[in-house]
Amino acid sequence: MSDPSRPKGPKIISVANQKGGVGKTTTTINMAAALVELGYRVLVVDLDPQGNASTGLGIEMEDREFTTYELLLEDVNLREVILPSDIDDLLVIPATVDLSSADIELISNEKRSFLLHDALRQPQMDEYELDYILIDCPPSLNLLTVNAMIASHSVLVPLQSEFFALEGLSQLMLTIREVRLTGNKDLRIEGVVLTMHDTRNNLSQQVENDARDNLGDLVFKTRIPRNVRVSEAPSFSMPVLSYDSASKGAAAYRDLAKELVGNNNKAGG
Repeated sequence: MSDPSRPKGPKIISVANQKGGVGKTTTTINMAAALVELGYRVLVVDLDPQGNASTGLGIEMEDREFTTYELLLEDVNLREVILPSDIDDLLVIPATVDLSSADIELISNEKRSFLLHDALRQPQMDEYELDYILIDCPPSLNLLTVNAMIASHSVLVPLQSEFFALEGLSQLMLTIREVRLTGNKDLRIEGVVLTMHDTRNNLSQQVENDARDNLGDLVFKTRIPRNVRVSEAPSFSMPVLSYDSASKGAAAYRDLAKELVGNNNKAGG
């Protein structure tokens, strides 16, 4: 990693966009599954009170006794909150609706922005021999998202190929800049990934052209297509790579994971 003061350990990536419905949780789940296919050990941290990443990876509600809420606010041991998923080498820290009150409860804590950073750097983390940690952020720029960004090395931004997509992105970029100034000077943008992309649709093409013109190499070459299998998979509590391994959506997430790993190898971390 670029910061020698950081302990050696997994690459931590926040998957964030304050706009809902852009494929953020879908990207988190399927990127995690694709990285596991490439031979990496991955932890998904569900930081969204909706708990969709937990559900999409097969974590039943009755198994969520300890969650990201307890991890942040009750100082529980990592061993109590990290659960195995149905996929070998893919672990989950689940979430429930309890997390929706965390923002208010965090305000009175003087370390409020650094709680996730410290939790993910407990000594027990070494036992899990993780390569990547992906944090599924809530669809808002609140204290939970700030916690995620301060805990992370980088931010991956899913961008839906729709009208006004880039307008929302500017607010996210301002938040990232603010976090760099106040809590994590080394935070970088992992990349922007175009989701729900339809090559036959003029608007999708226009959004892609605008994104590449404005953001250049920050936009991943891989695009995630609009694909019915990707939409169906969460209702079966599994990533599309497990639900329909041969689908276009599964192939796209495999390509995205390879591109991300390749970019990191080139950058030396």
